[in-house]
Amino acid sequence: DAADVGLVYGGGGIGLMGAAAKACHAAGGRVFGVMPNFLSRREVLYDEVETVVVQSMHERKTLMYDAADSYVVMPGGIGTLEEIVELLSWRRLELHAKPIVFVNLKGFWTPFFDLIAHTVVERFTPDWVPTVWRSVDRVEDILPALQSWPKAA
Repeated sequence: DAADVGLVYGGGGIGLMGAAAKACHAAGGRVFGVMPNFLSRREVLYDEVETVVVQSMHERKTLMYDAADSYVVMPGGIGTLEEIVELLSWRRLELHAKPIVFVNLKGFWTPFFDLIAHTVVERFTPDWVPTVWRSVDRVEDILPALQSWPKAA
């Protein structure tokens, strides 16, 4: 049921995240955007849904982190990499235990997974860290992966 699904995202109305926000909203899901003021023109604010404009990227990430129950990592660029490395670092430090699902379309995230595995082999990362996320190859597998996640105690 779409009403049971929400999306916390960066607030833009363009690109992959804009399309995801519009689709979630059209299906009746809750959408909450968080946009830093300096990006509001470049990212074209999607104002059909609740959106908060903040002053900094740090404030944006903090608000998004606090509002989310889980994380879905779509293919993306350097900003996505920065966010997921921070999220995995927080998980490594046991600051959260929220579900993380990578959408590995056409093997997009495979080199990243290989890099993390390399840091495990070199003993810079504990061997349990690669077990804190799931990877799916198709968009339609995202919700089943999140729904099958063990409930936090």
